[in-house]
Amino acid sequence: MKSHCDLSELDAFSAVARHCSFRKAADERGVSASALSHAMRALEERLGVRLLNRTTRSVTPTEAGHQLLATLLPALADVADALHKLTSRQQIPTGTLRLNVSRPAARLVVAPLLAPFMTAYPRINVELAADDGLSDIVAKGFDAGVRFGESLAGDMIAVPIGSPQAFVTVAAPCYLKRHGVPKTPHELLEHVCIGRRFPSGKLYKWEYLAEGQPLRLAVPGPLILEDDALMIQAAKDGIGIAYVYEEMARADIAQGQLEELLVDWKALSSSFFIYYPSRRHVPPTLQALIAFVRERKSQ
Repeated sequence: MKSHCDLSELDAFSAVARHCSFRKAADERGVSASALSHAMRALEERLGVRLLNRTTRSVTPTEAGHQLLATLLPALADVADALHKLTSRQQIPTGTLRLNVSRPAARLVVAPLLAPFMTAYPRINVELAADDGLSDIVAKGFDAGVRFGESLAGDMIAVPIGSPQAFVTVAAPCYLKRHGVPKTPHELLEHVCIGRRFPSGKLYKWEYLAEGQPLRLAVPGPLILEDDALMIQAAKDGIGIAYVYEEMARADIAQGQLEELLVDWKALSSSFFIYYPSRRHVPPTLQALIAFVRERKSQ
């Protein structure tokens, strides 16, 4: 005679014994009372032990049924707890989040988020590639990128991250003492400027607003760099005038090592965006980052 029984049968017996009712136990489990009664008779036959006393008005555990129930209840509770923990673990984002981020975005908006984000999601590993080019994030296996909005392809989903970023025109007091202070953007053409070259090879044109209209200038200069920190240092050394992110130059301006120029001509601020391809299944790690960014933005 086989005494094997599965967990569902034992759980069903536990329900009948706890409720002392086939009907209540059946309602709890979503089955019919007659099906549950037949299942219990089959269980008793396999075990060779009567587990339930039945009358037309009641169902109560036998002595053997009470003994089995006393053993089953903590065991079933342990199983339920283990399954709950497993399900909860699956709901907590786990894995690696790969981001392709421009160097300014990495410094200005991503780096300040890393510590709080990784504290909030300790099971997420972040892999960040600083890249000023417009890489194909899909082809290179990245989950998302971070760039200025105007540089993004139209088929990308974009979510703003961090505060809008402005550019400033700056120079060291020693440079301005030697060469004078430009009063309009066009006067930059007579000055020594520190150029910026994109990874694509194109030189960046400095941007201003002239009576509400955008103005873009190709400025002259003997020094061309790709990194804002180097541009700021070159400007502080008196080499020339630089056009850099305001947030990166703010401390040097406050300390008097740099002076901000052409304040009335400053262009409008731009925002960085997390962007990723339009697809139905967004990785849980990226969902977590987007939710985190949105929550901080709403605070």
